[in-house]
Amino acid sequence: MSPQRDTRLRADCAIDTDGRITFRLSATPGAHPQLLLRLRPKKGRPETTRHVLDLEPARADGHRHAVLEPHPVLDEGRWDVYLLPEPGAERRRLRPGLRDLRTLVDGHLRDRPSPVTVRIPYATKDGFLAVRAWRRTAHAEARAIDVTDRAVTVTARLHGAELREDATVRLRLRGTDTVRSLSPRIDDDGRGLSFTAGPGELTDDGGGAARIWDVFVRPTAEAPPIRVGRLLDDVADRKHVYVYPAIEADGSTLRPYYTVDNDLAIEVT
Repeated sequence: MSPQRDTRLRADCAIDTDGRITFRLSATPGAHPQLLLRLRPKKGRPETTRHVLDLEPARADGHRHAVLEPHPVLDEGRWDVYLLPEPGAERRRLRPGLRDLRTLVDGHLRDRPSPVTVRIPYATKDGFLAVRAWRRTAHAEARAIDVTDRAVTVTARLHGAELREDATVRLRLRGTDTVRSLSPRIDDDGRGLSFTAGPGELTDDGGGAARIWDVFVRPTAEAPPIRVGRLLDDVADRKHVYVYPAIEADGSTLRPYYTVDNDLAIEVT
């Protein structure tokens, strides 16, 4: 059943430092309205995961409220937000009203325990309200990306794990088993790190018109690799917002960029 799309239905939302989101709606139809969050399925797949929140009765200001608590943790993905006028009624897509995301702006300054969870309310390309969620055992937050005429230097901070002396940065050629390992510079607290990569580290014997290197950190020699990305602020989709210049050196062009999942990669052409 296709959801109704009533452009008059809007929801304000605010998020706190714990990831708790409060939704606020006015003039909701129905006697017992609810909010529905559904995990957007991959193309051709059915819907499998939903959360339903009761909207509290109207207060003196005439608004109803629903709170999405930090637990249960949302699965990683995009969650579309709907209004159910009554339990079991046909759902109606909500448009975003005011979004108070101030607590997210400096989120990268707070160390996060494992698992690292992130929620960002945002407006979709077609103007509807959704929540972007990430859930990872550990995460390496990219902070600064410095592009010079010969190399890319990345500064990052690890959340949910600690770096040891044998930590490595791993550059994995997408679609292959090819990996380049670099020794990062590690801060005294065992969380901060930086590394530099240039044409020498980002070439392979296979050639090809374009190659993508995904960036990981391995905290210890025995630990699984942790993806490097930028998740801990108020930007839900970073790929076309944070655009970096390219480097032309030794017959190749290198360009760091963020993927559709806000993970860090380096393209070589």
